[in-house]
Amino acid sequence: MEVSLKLRILAGLLLFGCSIPQSGAAGADYPSRQIRIVVPFPAGAGPDHVARMLGQHLQEAFGQTVLIENRAGALGSIGAAEVARSAPDGYTLLMGTNTTHAGNVAMLKNLPYDPVKDFVPVIRTITTAMVLLVKPDFPAKDLAGFLNYTKTHPNLTAGYGSGAAQISIAQLQSRGGLSVIAASYRGVPQAVTDVMTGATNLTFADLSVSLPQMRGGTLRGIGVTSPKRNELTPDLPALAEAMPGFEATIWYGLLAPANTPAAIVDRLYTASEKFLSAPATREKLASVGVVVSTMPPKEFGTFIQSEIVRWSADAKAAGIEPQ
Repeated sequence: MEVSLKLRILAGLLLFGCSIPQSGAAGADYPSRQIRIVVPFPAGAGPDHVARMLGQHLQEAFGQTVLIENRAGALGSIGAAEVARSAPDGYTLLMGTNTTHAGNVAMLKNLPYDPVKDFVPVIRTITTAMVLLVKPDFPAKDLAGFLNYTKTHPNLTAGYGSGAAQISIAQLQSRGGLSVIAASYRGVPQAVTDVMTGATNLTFADLSVSLPQMRGGTLRGIGVTSPKRNELTPDLPALAEAMPGFEATIWYGLLAPANTPAAIVDRLYTASEKFLSAPATREKLASVGVVVSTMPPKEFGTFIQSEIVRWSADAKAAGIEPQ
C-alpha cells in the first residue's frame, strides 16, 4: 500500500509539473536574439532582393537584428541543406524557391535534404517569371529571328544559375527544336554577367534582375517564361507564343527547419504577411516584375508537394537527367 501510494503521489506531481508553463515554451519569448535568413543564391539574385526587403521589415517588427546570409552553389542545395540541419528554433530560416523545393528533386541525384520532411513552410512570398536575355548586338532582334538564328547556329552557349533556368533552356530544345550547349553557374547574376561580357550567348534571369539590364541597354530581352506577356514589358512576347506549352513560373517562400514550434511559425507568418500585403510593398515589388502571392503555412506546404510533381514532370519532358 505504501509503495502504491508513493507511486500515485509521484504520478500526480509529474502530471502537475507538465501543466506548469515553461519559460520560453512554444516560443513565447521569440525572438530574443538575432535571426538569420539564408538565401541559397548569390547577392543580387531575385530571392536575395525579396529576402532583404522582408528581413528589414522583420527587424523593425521584432526589434531584433535580421541577418541575410548568401550561401550559393549547387542550384541552391548548399544553403538549403544548411538550414535543414539547423536547430528548429526560428533563428535560422531559408528563402527557398521552386528550385530548392521542387526542381532539385528531379535535377540532383543526391539531394542532401528532403524539401518536404526537413522543413516547415512559413509563407509563400511572391511569384514571377524569367526573361530570355542576349547581348544588344545579338544578330536576331525578335523571338522569331532568335529561333531561326539559333537553329542555324547550334553551338551557342546558354548559361543557367537556377533550376528554373535549366529547365527553360531544356524547353528551348524540346519545344523550340534548338540545339544549345548548357553551362552551369553558381547563380543567376554570374550567368547574366557572362552574357554581358560575351562569354556566354544567352541566359534566363528573373524579371527583377533582367529589367535593370534591359532598361540600361546592357542586355536585350527576347521573351518571358510566363504563359502570357508581362504588363511591365508588354512588347516582349511570351515564349509560349512561338513555342506552345513553354512555361516556367517561379516563386520564393520563407521556410524553417522541421519541428520548429507552431507558435514561432505563426508569428513569422503574421509579421511577413502584414508586410507583403501592404499596398506600398505590393507596388514596390510589382515595379520590378514581382507579384506578391502569399500562402499560409499549411497551404504553402500542399503547394510545394504539387510543385515537386509538376517540376519533375517538366524536367522529364525536357529530357533532363539528374546530375
